[in-house]
Amino acid sequence: MEPKVVILLILSMIVVLLLVGARLKALRFIGYGAIRLVIGALALFVINAIGGNFSVHIPINLVTSFICGFLGVPGAAALIIIDKYIVM
Repeated sequence: MEPKVVILLILSMIVVLLLVGARLKALRFIGYGAIRLVIGALALFVINAIGGNFSVHIPINLVTSFICGFLGVPGAAALIIIDKYIVM
């Protein structure tokens, strides 16, 4: 084979791998975010189940699940403080 053909094949394979890899990374990012939202919703469910004894109720919606899922324990603590002292 001529060098031009080999170089063209290698460049085309690189372009195909970059396009496929970029889509996989985007899907991985979306999946990671969805898992975090589910974890946040489950954590809020547990907080509401336990917090019923202490009159703590945090609504489970997209925003609160996002805060609790992505920020973790500090986010959950912030939601509880906002519920107890700011919203009342």
